[in-house]
Amino acid sequence: MDEVKTSNNKRKKIAIIIFSAIVLIGAATLYFYLSYKAAHITTDDAFVEGNIHTIASKVPGTVKMIYVKDNQPVKKGDLLLEIDPADFDVKVKEAAAGLDAEKNRLFEAEKKIEVAKRKLSELEAAVETAKANLQLQEANLRQAERDIKRAEALFNKDAISKERYEKTKTAYEVSNAQLKAAKEQLRQAEKAVETQRTVIRQVETERSVLQSSIRQREAILEAARLNYGYTKIYAPSDGYVTKKSVEIGNQIQAGQPLMAVVALDSIYVIANYKETQLQKIKPGQSVKIKVDTYPGKTFMGKVESIMAGTGASFSLFPPENATGNYVKVVQRIPVKILLDKDTDRERILRVGMSVVPTVIME
Repeated sequence: MDEVKTSNNKRKKIAIIIFSAIVLIGAATLYFYLSYKAAHITTDDAFVEGNIHTIASKVPGTVKMIYVKDNQPVKKGDLLLEIDPADFDVKVKEAAAGLDAEKNRLFEAEKKIEVAKRKLSELEAAVETAKANLQLQEANLRQAERDIKRAEALFNKDAISKERYEKTKTAYEVSNAQLKAAKEQLRQAEKAVETQRTVIRQVETERSVLQSSIRQREAILEAARLNYGYTKIYAPSDGYVTKKSVEIGNQIQAGQPLMAVVALDSIYVIANYKETQLQKIKPGQSVKIKVDTYPGKTFMGKVESIMAGTGASFSLFPPENATGNYVKVVQRIPVKILLDKDTDRERILRVGMSVVPTVIME
Protein backbone atom coordinates (compact mmCIF):
# COMPACT_ATOMS: atom_id res chain seq x y z
CA MET A 1 0.00 0.00 0.00
CA ASP A 2 2.84 2.36 0.80
CA GLU A 3 4.37 1.70 -2.56
CA VAL A 4 1.06 2.45 -4.32
CA LYS A 5 0.58 5.63 -2.30
CA THR A 6 4.13 6.74 -3.05
CA SER A 7 3.61 6.06 -6.75
CA ASN A 8 0.38 8.10 -6.79
CA ASN A 9 2.09 10.99 -5.04
CA LYS A 10 4.83 10.97 -7.64
CA ARG A 11 2.28 10.97 -10.43
CA LYS A 12 0.44 13.86 -8.81
CA LYS A 13 3.65 15.80 -8.48
CA ILE A 14 4.53 15.10 -12.12
CA ALA A 15 1.03 16.12 -13.24
CA ILE A 16 1.25 19.31 -11.18
CA ILE A 17 4.67 20.07 -12.64
CA ILE A 18 3.47 19.39 -16.18
CA PHE A 19 0.31 21.42 -15.64
CA SER A 20 2.34 24.28 -14.13
CA ALA A 21 4.75 24.13 -17.06
CA ILE A 22 1.84 24.20 -19.51
CA VAL A 23 0.31 27.17 -17.69
CA LEU A 24 3.67 28.99 -17.65
CA ILE A 25 4.27 28.24 -21.31
CA GLY A 26 0.73 29.33 -22.16
CA ALA A 27 1.11 32.51 -20.13
CA ALA A 28 4.48 33.24 -21.72
CA THR A 29 3.05 32.52 -25.16
CA LEU A 30 0.06 34.74 -24.47
CA TYR A 31 2.36 37.47 -23.14
CA PHE A 32 4.62 37.37 -26.17
CA TYR A 33 1.62 37.16 -28.50
CA LEU A 34 0.00 40.19 -26.91
CA SER A 35 3.34 42.02 -26.94
CA TYR A 36 3.75 41.17 -30.63
CA LYS A 37 0.18 42.29 -31.42
CA ALA A 38 0.79 45.55 -29.56
CA ALA A 39 3.94 46.21 -31.57
CA HIS A 40 2.63 44.89 -34.90
CA ILE A 41 -0.69 46.32 -36.09
CA THR A 42 -2.20 44.27 -38.92
CA THR A 43 -5.25 44.45 -41.16
CA ASP A 44 -6.43 42.35 -44.08
CA ASP A 45 -8.60 45.18 -45.45
CA ALA A 46 -5.89 46.59 -47.70
CA PHE A 47 -5.27 46.85 -51.43
CA VAL A 48 -2.62 47.94 -53.87
CA GLU A 49 -3.42 51.30 -55.45
CA GLY A 50 -1.64 53.40 -58.08
CA ASN A 51 -1.84 56.26 -60.53
CA ILE A 52 -4.16 55.29 -63.37
CA HIS A 53 -4.02 57.71 -66.30
CA THR A 54 -7.18 57.59 -68.38
CA ILE A 55 -6.31 58.28 -72.01
CA ALA A 56 -8.90 60.32 -73.90
CA SER A 57 -8.86 62.46 -77.00
CA LYS A 58 -9.23 66.24 -76.81
CA VAL A 59 -10.72 66.36 -80.31
CA PRO A 60 -13.26 64.24 -82.19
CA GLY A 61 -12.25 62.29 -85.27
CA THR A 62 -11.49 58.94 -86.88
CA VAL A 63 -8.77 56.72 -85.43
CA LYS A 64 -6.05 56.42 -88.07
CA MET A 65 -3.45 54.32 -86.28
CA ILE A 66 -2.94 52.56 -82.92
CA TYR A 67 0.63 51.90 -81.82
CA VAL A 68 0.06 49.88 -78.61
CA LYS A 69 -1.83 46.86 -77.37
CA ASP A 70 -3.20 45.75 -74.01
CA ASN A 71 -0.65 45.19 -71.20
CA GLN A 72 2.18 46.65 -73.28
CA PRO A 73 4.81 48.61 -71.32
CA VAL A 74 5.27 52.20 -72.52
CA LYS A 75 7.56 55.11 -71.69
CA LYS A 76 6.47 58.66 -71.06
CA GLY A 77 6.09 60.43 -74.43
CA ASP A 78 5.55 57.24 -76.48
CA LEU A 79 2.98 57.66 -79.27
CA LEU A 80 -0.14 55.68 -78.36
CA LEU A 81 -2.71 56.60 -80.97
CA GLU A 82 -3.20 58.88 -83.97
CA ILE A 83 -6.41 60.48 -85.23
CA ASP A 84 -6.82 61.30 -88.92
CA PRO A 85 -5.43 64.88 -89.14
CA ALA A 86 -6.83 65.80 -92.58
CA ASP A 87 -9.74 67.93 -91.34
CA PHE A 88 -7.54 69.68 -88.78
CA ASP A 89 -4.87 70.36 -91.39
CA VAL A 90 -7.50 72.13 -93.54
CA LYS A 91 -8.53 74.27 -90.59
CA VAL A 92 -4.91 75.24 -89.95
CA LYS A 93 -4.50 76.30 -93.58
CA GLU A 94 -7.78 78.26 -93.52
CA ALA A 95 -6.75 80.06 -90.35
CA ALA A 96 -3.28 80.82 -91.77
CA ALA A 97 -4.80 82.18 -94.99
CA GLY A 98 -7.23 84.39 -93.07
CA LEU A 99 -4.38 85.71 -90.93
CA ASP A 100 -2.26 86.49 -94.01
CA ALA A 101 -5.17 88.37 -95.60
CA GLU A 102 -5.64 90.50 -92.48
CA LYS A 103 -1.90 91.19 -92.33
CA ASN A 104 -1.98 92.36 -95.95
CA ARG A 105 -4.87 94.69 -95.16
CA LEU A 106 -2.93 96.02 -92.19
CA PHE A 107 0.10 96.61 -94.40
CA GLU A 108 -2.07 98.60 -96.84
CA ALA A 109 -3.52 100.61 -93.93
CA GLU A 110 -0.02 101.39 -92.67
CA LYS A 111 0.91 102.60 -96.15
CA LYS A 112 -2.22 104.78 -96.28
CA ILE A 113 -1.33 106.31 -92.92
CA GLU A 114 2.22 106.98 -94.10
CA VAL A 115 1.01 108.68 -97.30
CA ALA A 116 -1.68 110.62 -95.42
CA LYS A 117 0.85 111.91 -92.88
CA ARG A 118 3.17 113.05 -95.66
CA LYS A 119 0.28 114.87 -97.27
CA LEU A 120 -0.65 116.37 -93.89
CA SER A 121 2.88 117.72 -93.56
CA GLU A 122 2.55 119.30 -97.01
CA LEU A 123 -0.82 120.85 -96.10
CA GLU A 124 0.53 122.16 -92.81
CA ALA A 125 3.38 123.76 -94.76
CA ALA A 126 0.80 125.29 -97.11
CA VAL A 127 -0.98 126.75 -94.08
CA GLU A 128 2.24 128.38 -92.94
CA THR A 129 2.75 129.75 -96.45
CA ALA A 130 -0.82 131.07 -96.49
CA LYS A 131 -0.27 132.74 -93.10
CA ALA A 132 2.91 134.41 -94.38
CA ASN A 133 1.08 135.55 -97.51
CA LEU A 134 -1.75 136.92 -95.34
CA GLN A 135 0.74 138.90 -93.28
CA LEU A 136 2.25 140.23 -96.50
CA GLN A 137 -1.14 141.25 -97.86
CA GLU A 138 -2.06 142.92 -94.58
CA ALA A 139 1.17 144.91 -94.76
CA ASN A 140 0.47 145.84 -98.39
CA LEU A 141 -3.06 146.94 -97.47
CA ARG A 142 -1.78 149.13 -94.64
CA GLN A 143 0.65 150.73 -97.06
CA ALA A 144 -2.10 151.18 -99.66
CA GLU A 145 -4.31 152.84 -97.03
CA ARG A 146 -1.57 155.35 -96.20
CA ASP A 147 -0.96 155.94 -99.92
CA ILE A 148 -4.64 156.59 -100.65
CA LYS A 149 -4.93 159.01 -97.76
CA ARG A 150 -1.95 161.01 -98.96
CA ALA A 151 -3.23 160.89 -102.56
CA GLU A 152 -6.64 162.18 -101.50
CA ALA A 153 -5.10 165.06 -99.60
CA LEU A 154 -2.81 165.97 -102.49
CA PHE A 155 -5.60 165.57 -105.05
CA ASN A 156 -7.85 167.88 -103.05
CA LYS A 157 -5.06 170.48 -103.15
CA ASP A 158 -4.60 169.84 -106.89
CA ALA A 159 -1.03 168.76 -106.10
CA ILE A 160 -1.36 165.54 -108.14
CA SER A 161 -3.25 164.61 -111.23
CA LYS A 162 -6.49 162.74 -111.25
CA GLU A 163 -4.85 159.85 -113.08
CA ARG A 164 -2.26 159.40 -110.34
CA TYR A 165 -4.99 159.56 -107.70
CA GLU A 166 -7.06 156.92 -109.49
CA LYS A 167 -4.02 154.65 -109.82
CA THR A 168 -3.38 154.96 -106.08
CA LYS A 169 -7.04 154.22 -105.39
CA THR A 170 -6.94 151.19 -107.69
CA ALA A 171 -3.80 149.95 -105.93
CA TYR A 172 -5.65 150.20 -102.59
CA GLU A 173 -8.64 148.25 -103.91
CA VAL A 174 -6.30 145.61 -105.35
CA SER A 175 -4.53 145.27 -101.97
CA ASN A 176 -7.87 144.92 -100.23
CA ALA A 177 -8.94 142.21 -102.67
CA GLN A 178 -5.61 140.43 -102.29
CA LEU A 179 -6.02 140.46 -98.51
CA LYS A 180 -9.48 138.85 -98.81
CA ALA A 181 -8.01 136.27 -101.19
CA ALA A 182 -5.17 135.53 -98.75
CA LYS A 183 -7.67 135.04 -95.89
CA GLU A 184 -9.72 132.67 -98.03
CA GLN A 185 -6.56 130.82 -99.06
CA LEU A 186 -5.59 130.40 -95.37
CA ARG A 187 -9.10 129.21 -94.49
CA GLN A 188 -9.04 126.64 -97.30
CA ALA A 189 -5.56 125.48 -96.26
CA GLU A 190 -6.61 125.05 -92.60
CA LYS A 191 -9.77 123.26 -93.70
CA ALA A 192 -7.67 120.90 -95.86
CA VAL A 193 -5.41 120.20 -92.85
CA GLU A 194 -8.40 119.36 -90.64
CA THR A 195 -9.89 117.15 -93.39
CA GLN A 196 -6.57 115.34 -93.73
CA ARG A 197 -6.35 114.78 -89.97
CA THR A 198 -9.84 113.28 -90.07
CA VAL A 199 -8.70 110.96 -92.84
CA ILE A 200 -5.69 109.91 -90.74
CA ARG A 201 -7.87 109.23 -87.69
CA GLN A 202 -10.18 107.10 -89.81
CA VAL A 203 -7.29 105.08 -91.24
CA GLU A 204 -5.74 104.70 -87.76
CA THR A 205 -9.11 103.43 -86.49
CA GLU A 206 -9.15 100.98 -89.36
CA ARG A 207 -5.63 99.93 -88.39
CA SER A 208 -6.68 99.35 -84.76
CA VAL A 209 -9.61 97.20 -85.95
CA LEU A 210 -7.26 95.23 -88.19
CA GLN A 211 -4.76 94.75 -85.35
CA SER A 212 -7.55 93.38 -83.15
CA SER A 213 -8.70 91.15 -86.00
CA ILE A 214 -5.14 89.91 -86.48
CA ARG A 215 -4.83 89.02 -82.79
CA GLN A 216 -8.14 87.15 -83.03
CA ARG A 217 -7.05 85.29 -86.14
CA GLU A 218 -3.69 84.47 -84.52
CA ALA A 219 -5.63 82.92 -81.64
CA ILE A 220 -7.78 80.99 -84.13
CA LEU A 221 -4.63 79.76 -85.89
CA GLU A 222 -3.04 78.76 -82.58
CA ALA A 223 -6.20 76.85 -81.61
CA ALA A 224 -6.22 75.12 -85.00
CA ARG A 225 -2.57 74.14 -84.55
CA LEU A 226 -3.27 72.85 -81.05
CA ASN A 227 -6.16 70.75 -82.31
CA TYR A 228 -3.91 69.44 -85.08
CA GLY A 229 -1.35 68.50 -82.42
CA TYR A 230 -4.05 66.76 -80.38
CA THR A 231 -4.51 64.24 -83.20
CA LYS A 232 -1.47 62.46 -81.78
CA ILE A 233 -1.91 61.10 -78.25
CA TYR A 234 1.19 60.34 -76.19
CA ALA A 235 1.76 58.39 -72.96
CA PRO A 236 1.60 60.74 -69.96
CA SER A 237 3.96 58.57 -67.89
CA ASP A 238 5.83 55.28 -67.78
CA GLY A 239 3.52 52.35 -67.22
CA TYR A 240 1.44 49.62 -68.80
CA VAL A 241 -1.44 49.95 -71.25
CA THR A 242 -4.73 48.49 -70.08
CA LYS A 243 -8.48 48.74 -70.78
CA LYS A 244 -7.90 49.51 -74.46
CA SER A 245 -11.35 50.01 -75.97
CA VAL A 246 -10.60 51.51 -79.39
CA GLU A 247 -9.69 50.14 -82.80
CA ILE A 248 -8.53 51.62 -86.09
CA GLY A 249 -11.39 53.26 -87.94
CA ASN A 250 -13.47 54.01 -84.85
CA GLN A 251 -15.15 57.41 -84.73
CA ILE A 252 -14.37 58.90 -81.33
CA GLN A 253 -15.56 61.98 -79.46
CA ALA A 254 -13.64 64.46 -77.34
CA GLY A 255 -13.30 63.18 -73.78
CA GLN A 256 -14.14 59.59 -74.69
CA PRO A 257 -11.96 57.12 -72.69
CA LEU A 258 -9.83 55.09 -75.09
CA MET A 259 -7.40 53.24 -72.81
CA ALA A 260 -5.53 53.64 -69.55
CA VAL A 261 -1.86 53.75 -68.57
CA VAL A 262 -1.07 52.34 -65.13
CA ALA A 263 2.14 53.67 -63.61
CA LEU A 264 3.54 50.68 -61.68
CA ASP A 265 6.59 52.64 -60.52
CA SER A 266 4.42 54.76 -58.20
CA ILE A 267 2.05 52.21 -56.69
CA TYR A 268 1.17 52.31 -53.01
CA VAL A 269 -1.04 50.53 -50.49
CA ILE A 270 -4.27 51.79 -48.97
CA ALA A 271 -4.86 49.98 -45.66
CA ASN A 272 -8.24 50.48 -43.98
CA TYR A 273 -7.37 50.17 -40.30
CA LYS A 274 -9.98 50.16 -37.58
CA GLU A 275 -10.21 53.43 -35.68
CA THR A 276 -9.23 51.51 -32.53
CA GLN A 277 -5.91 50.57 -34.16
CA LEU A 278 -4.82 54.08 -35.14
CA GLN A 279 -3.63 55.32 -31.77
CA LYS A 280 -0.02 54.24 -32.30
CA ILE A 281 0.18 54.51 -36.10
CA LYS A 282 2.24 57.50 -37.24
CA PRO A 283 3.78 58.62 -40.56
CA GLY A 284 7.27 57.24 -41.10
CA GLN A 285 6.74 53.88 -39.40
CA SER A 286 7.97 50.77 -41.20
CA VAL A 287 5.46 48.34 -42.67
CA LYS A 288 5.77 44.70 -43.69
CA ILE A 289 3.44 43.81 -46.52
CA LYS A 290 2.32 40.34 -47.50
CA VAL A 291 0.50 39.86 -50.79
CA ASP A 292 -2.09 37.14 -51.31
CA THR A 293 -0.72 36.50 -54.81
CA TYR A 294 2.83 35.83 -53.52
CA PRO A 295 2.50 33.92 -50.21
CA GLY A 296 6.23 33.51 -49.59
CA LYS A 297 7.27 37.05 -50.41
CA THR A 298 7.39 40.08 -48.11
CA PHE A 299 7.45 43.69 -49.30
CA MET A 300 8.53 46.67 -47.24
CA GLY A 301 7.12 50.17 -47.01
CA LYS A 302 6.50 53.16 -44.76
CA VAL A 303 3.37 54.89 -43.50
CA GLU A 304 3.01 58.05 -45.61
CA SER A 305 -0.18 59.61 -44.24
CA ILE A 306 -3.52 58.98 -42.55
CA MET A 307 -6.72 60.06 -44.26
CA ALA A 308 -8.59 63.03 -42.74
CA GLY A 309 -11.82 61.07 -42.42
CA THR A 310 -13.30 57.60 -42.36
CA GLY A 311 -14.11 55.76 -45.52
CA ALA A 312 -17.83 55.97 -44.78
CA SER A 313 -17.67 59.77 -44.57
CA PHE A 314 -16.56 59.97 -48.20
CA SER A 315 -18.88 57.31 -49.57
CA LEU A 316 -21.60 58.09 -52.07
CA PHE A 317 -24.25 57.89 -49.34
CA PRO A 318 -22.59 58.85 -46.03
CA PRO A 319 -24.42 57.73 -42.87
CA GLU A 320 -26.92 60.15 -41.29
CA ASN A 321 -26.47 59.49 -37.57
CA ALA A 322 -29.03 62.15 -36.61
CA THR A 323 -31.94 60.16 -38.06
CA GLY A 324 -32.48 58.20 -34.83
CA ASN A 325 -31.49 54.84 -36.30
CA TYR A 326 -27.90 55.04 -35.11
CA VAL A 327 -26.00 51.80 -34.57
CA LYS A 328 -22.41 52.14 -33.42
CA VAL A 329 -20.02 50.44 -35.83
CA VAL A 330 -16.23 50.53 -35.61
CA GLN A 331 -15.16 52.75 -38.48
CA ARG A 332 -12.17 52.21 -40.74
CA ILE A 333 -9.76 54.99 -41.70
CA PRO A 334 -7.56 54.64 -44.80
CA VAL A 335 -3.80 54.76 -44.22
CA LYS A 336 -1.53 55.39 -47.21
CA ILE A 337 1.61 53.24 -47.28
CA LEU A 338 4.40 53.94 -49.74
CA LEU A 339 6.48 51.00 -50.93
CA ASP A 340 10.25 51.16 -50.58
CA LYS A 341 11.96 51.85 -53.91
CA ASP A 342 13.83 48.54 -54.07
CA THR A 343 11.11 46.30 -52.64
CA ASP A 344 9.37 45.66 -56.00
CA ARG A 345 12.20 45.70 -58.52
CA GLU A 346 10.48 43.27 -60.86
CA ARG A 347 7.23 45.31 -60.92
CA ILE A 348 5.18 42.26 -60.02
CA LEU A 349 2.57 44.09 -57.96
CA ARG A 350 -0.61 45.13 -59.69
CA VAL A 351 -3.29 47.65 -58.81
CA GLY A 352 -6.16 46.05 -56.88
CA MET A 353 -4.19 43.17 -55.33
CA SER A 354 -5.23 42.22 -51.79
CA VAL A 355 -2.45 42.64 -49.21
CA VAL A 356 -1.93 42.29 -45.47
CA PRO A 357 0.18 45.18 -44.13
CA THR A 358 1.70 45.08 -40.64
CA VAL A 359 2.80 48.39 -39.11
CA ILE A 360 5.83 47.91 -36.87
CA MET A 361 5.88 50.08 -33.76
CA GLU A 362 9.27 51.73 -33.25
